[in-house]
Amino acid sequence: MKTRIITLVTFLLLSFAGNAQIDRSKQPEPGPSPKIKLGKAETFTLKNGLKVIMVENHKLPRVSANLTIDNDPYFEGEKAGLSSMMGGLLGRGTKNITKDAFNEKVDYYGANVSFFSSGAFASSLKRYFPEILGLMADGVKNSTFTQEEFDKEQKIILDNLKNNEKNVTSIARRVEDILTYGKDHPYGEFTSKESVNKITLQDVVKNYNDFYKPNNAYLVIVGDFETKEIKKLINSLFADWQPGTIPAYTLPTPKNVPTTEINFIDMPNAVQSEIAVINNINLQLGDKNYFAAVLANQILGGGGTARLFQNLREDKGYTYGAYSGVRQSKYAGTFRASTSVRNMVTDSSLVELMKEINTIRYKKVSEEDLKNVKEEYIGGFVMDVQKPATVASFALNMARYNLPKDFYETYLEKINSVTLDDIQNAAIKYFQGDKARIIITGKGIDVLKNLENTDYVIKYFDKEGNPTEKPAMTLPIPDGMTAEKVVNNYLNAIGGKDKVMAVKTTLMTANATIQGTPIVMTMRASLPNKSTQEITVMGNVIQKTVFDGEKGYAEGRGQKMDMTAEQITEAKAGNSIFSDLNYMKGTLVRIEPLEGKNAIVLKFNDTEVFYDMSTWLKVKEVKKVKTPDGQEVAVPTVFGDYKEVNGVKFPYSIGQKMGPMDLNFEIKEIKVNEGVSDADFK
Repeated sequence: MKTRIITLVTFLLLSFAGNAQIDRSKQPEPGPSPKIKLGKAETFTLKNGLKVIMVENHKLPRVSANLTIDNDPYFEGEKAGLSSMMGGLLGRGTKNITKDAFNEKVDYYGANVSFFSSGAFASSLKRYFPEILGLMADGVKNSTFTQEEFDKEQKIILDNLKNNEKNVTSIARRVEDILTYGKDHPYGEFTSKESVNKITLQDVVKNYNDFYKPNNAYLVIVGDFETKEIKKLINSLFADWQPGTIPAYTLPTPKNVPTTEINFIDMPNAVQSEIAVINNINLQLGDKNYFAAVLANQILGGGGTARLFQNLREDKGYTYGAYSGVRQSKYAGTFRASTSVRNMVTDSSLVELMKEINTIRYKKVSEEDLKNVKEEYIGGFVMDVQKPATVASFALNMARYNLPKDFYETYLEKINSVTLDDIQNAAIKYFQGDKARIIITGKGIDVLKNLENTDYVIKYFDKEGNPTEKPAMTLPIPDGMTAEKVVNNYLNAIGGKDKVMAVKTTLMTANATIQGTPIVMTMRASLPNKSTQEITVMGNVIQKTVFDGEKGYAEGRGQKMDMTAEQITEAKAGNSIFSDLNYMKGTLVRIEPLEGKNAIVLKFNDTEVFYDMSTWLKVKEVKKVKTPDGQEVAVPTVFGDYKEVNGVKFPYSIGQKMGPMDLNFEIKEIKVNEGVSDADFK
């Protein structure tokens, strides 16, 4: 497969990624703090213990209902994932209506009804709301759990687990939770193939009967209704929901590490490193230090104007985003600062991340910083408080956390009373940079050497959070193995050198989607080095590159640019169809694990090429390119789904990732030695 597809697609990604640049360094001028008047929330409690909160709003003829089952977290152990499975099966038919009839009614009314282990949600136009709330209530009280639906849900969960086995972000979040809370804590346990296979239909029914009860639940109604009428409706639908004793569990207390350390999870397929600095905290809504902690976090990592973002993205260009957050909780709160960065800047990003955390702890913020963050936070609060759903959520919080009646009425007053000392004290208390886990999930072979030069002890963990040994950085290259032999093995794997050399022209058509937009890419090539690539959207050409063997150009967005002398030299030296023929002049650099197999890595100029040593097919290329702002990034291209055309195997799946953007091409057609003429390269 041609190297220039990599360059073309990279250019396309950079073009998309470079749009809509915004100056986030300038803080809007603050205005005066407004006075807050909260809307009124009506409350009452049914005899079964269900607590109801209602907020009238007649601006739009819509009503929503949100049911919250406010149980304490509980440990599921060897059947982790049980409550999620129960939530997934709720509403798939009841004692009164089949699943299909239920869904047909919801669709007919243009409504939304959904269920989950911690509650349910319903929304519709006002005139249909009694019927829709009735459907939700029926699903809540009378769901039937059948073996057929259980089997379907189990398969869905197992398929999702399989799909996420190699997902770096998913693995990172899982291990973060395991290490932060412990495997014996509800927040630290995780759903696995083994735990899902141990769950039975009887377990699901028991979980529902034990935990899905009205006496520890809140029903929030928001929208266009009359309170008197909605009370009658709720009574008629929920009064017969039977309460019960909910099992009690004792939760372990998560602990921080004595001294900050790196916890490393090796993911050989990672093209970016996931970095998270995490420590456990004791912070609840309404605590004396709550408001100072919130503002301190806003300054540190609360958005695009915060220090982490300004440092790691705007100044250094290491990442697309860097943020922090404080999680208040009755059970186990946390502070977390995180970012995703290119492999080559993992250690530098960590240094800057820790620098910002420690700076806000040991150096007071300025009066200007505090003034700006107060105005920014207050502005967001004022906008939110105008929404009826916000009023309802405030009322729910007051009930769940036993807050003072004037908690939100005096919210702005408490925000404005926060001092510089309060900010620093909160940062010292909650951003424990000296007792934090630095959890890094990434490609060890690329990042560990530099991480070992930091001041932190490194401990290693596998994808299930178990302690493990330091991953092998490389395997020895077999004696006598050369780049030429590797490439010849590849040529034999795709059909043999004679058949490869018989390919004089190729015509390829591929489909992909970028930022939700379907695109079509057409590529033509002719030996020795003629090529053209054309990208169309809805039949319109948005980008085209042409090289006729001597000169070339690129067109896009109404502009035409001739190839530079350097680009022409590179194009002339290459092979327009099989770039691997040039790789015989490369150098073997290492053998590394890749997707559970060993891949031998060949380096040619600024490109690393990976060949699967079990099949000798090319599975990946990583090319270093420069972004429009001059940053050097490594862009991986993954090849798969090889199919034979005229006796030669071509990859029909080509995927490329750059930053947060994924571009996956599906080859629709390949023509060999037909459909290409010299006119295509004019």
